[in-house]
Amino acid sequence: MEQERQSRAVVLVSGGLDSATVLAQAREQGFACHALSFDYGQRHHAELTAAARVSRALGAVEHKVIKLDLGGIGGSALTDASIPVPDQPTSGIPVTYVPARNTVFLALALGWAEVLGARDIFIGVNAVDYSGYPDCRPEFIAAFEHLANLATRAGVEGEHFTIRTPLITLSKSQIIREGARLGMDYALTVSCYSADEQGRACGVCDSCRLRAAGFEAAGIPDPTVYR
Repeated sequence: MEQERQSRAVVLVSGGLDSATVLAQAREQGFACHALSFDYGQRHHAELTAAARVSRALGAVEHKVIKLDLGGIGGSALTDASIPVPDQPTSGIPVTYVPARNTVFLALALGWAEVLGARDIFIGVNAVDYSGYPDCRPEFIAAFEHLANLATRAGVEGEHFTIRTPLITLSKSQIIREGARLGMDYALTVSCYSADEQGRACGVCDSCRLRAAGFEAAGIPDPTVYR
């Protein structure tokens, strides 16, 4: 009965640090959270195991995993094993960028939100300490929100969808401090692009470097397990 009185929200949960923080924020704001993850052909499934852990720990109403095959179009080190994940910083948009990933993820989140009667979609994109992905920028989010309200029955009938990006202007250390304030256990999360199936991190990819630097800058012990 309590959940029926709460506003529903779809929260994209990858299993990483950022999306876990966003789920904790959505819960604090009083939303009944429906967690959504994708098995999209990524290099490892440790992050999906982490997404399930995080969703349970933070009291999501449900955790849905949708299977996709973004590896079918290739073009990314995260979906094509023949493209190595860089172990050094690179210039420009890195090969770990997955073409159209956030566009596809948000489109499916939008569809599920319409079915649920939810009008809020949370996503943990960040445009400060990130790898330079074009679909993490405020301009993209604003454009997708506009599309969401044109492309749906709910939007046409006068409802309004909001794409919520509470981390988009925060540094990694600020995100970690926010999670600490919310009691987030980051040992539950996996951020590494090349984690093994036990979730142990490589320590050298972009995501590992940003995560480690964030914990150091925040002055909070890093619970990451490295292999």
